[in-house]
Amino acid sequence: MSDAAGRIPVLLIMGPTGAGKTDLAIHLAERFPIEIVSVDSAMVYRGMDIGTGKPSREILSRHPHHLVDILDPSETYSAGQFVRDARAAIDQIRAHGRLPVLVGGTMLYFRALRRGLATLPGADRDVRAAIDRQASGIGWPAMHAELASIDARSAARIRPNDAQRIQRALEVYRISGRTLSDFHDETRPPDPDLAFSTYAWVPGNRERLYASIRTRFHQMLRSGLLEEVRQLHLRADLNSDLPAIRAVGYRQLWEYLDEKVPLEAAIENAIVATRHLARRQLIWLRADEGVTCVDPVESDARAHIEREVERLCHSL
Repeated sequence: MSDAAGRIPVLLIMGPTGAGKTDLAIHLAERFPIEIVSVDSAMVYRGMDIGTGKPSREILSRHPHHLVDILDPSETYSAGQFVRDARAAIDQIRAHGRLPVLVGGTMLYFRALRRGLATLPGADRDVRAAIDRQASGIGWPAMHAELASIDARSAARIRPNDAQRIQRALEVYRISGRTLSDFHDETRPPDPDLAFSTYAWVPGNRERLYASIRTRFHQMLRSGLLEEVRQLHLRADLNSDLPAIRAVGYRQLWEYLDEKVPLEAAIENAIVATRHLARRQLIWLRADEGVTCVDPVESDARAHIEREVERLCHSL
């Protein structure tokens, strides 16, 4: 399957958390010869089902998703790994004679796939440990200020309390003597044989989205989210510094299980953090000129995406 230039057509459906992207993808899979590739940095982890909004086992048995349940929560995953895994999935789907549809909300992964990836130095356990020790003494906002003095561009796009990204940016500098921004300026180009058709499933009413996020999180709690996090918390090999446990919702309930905050505060913190995540995703999407935004509440929203899927499937 290829376009007129011999490239592989790939449909991308981005969107903020809680917008209904997964439901849309399942709807498309019921009607068209597609296969779904998850673009979600938390759905890669096994045992993290409810809080990630992972499709049910029944749905996954009917419509298997690539890049779901591929890692243990003790492991780490990067944008570089995602690009390699997504490319392998795209090639596999192409061999099946189907259209690859990549769906999710991890914008960094989408950007790496579409725009290319910087060749960064690998992780260094000793350097990370030193950064963590320093942060435990002065706090992550102070570490963010240190980053700003080294790499103002990275600091401008990283929040002062985003420990994971501050740590990585400082680690890159301490290992290589070069800033993360320097590496990004030398980004490798994306695969030239992929032709992306890029859409965003973006609610036009932000307050309605935020209300939906609150409702959705309480539904997750009723479905057993706290017990899901408790089972992870019982594992001796997991801790709050791991990327899996830093996922929105999990991090806040973990703090409750660590007896750092009351349950009511943890729930509210999780809802607020999810809203902040959605806001960042919306800002990212609206700044991207290569994305066609579709409002889910519009009467022809699904039909709009369906027409594009049908057009792309003609080349199968």
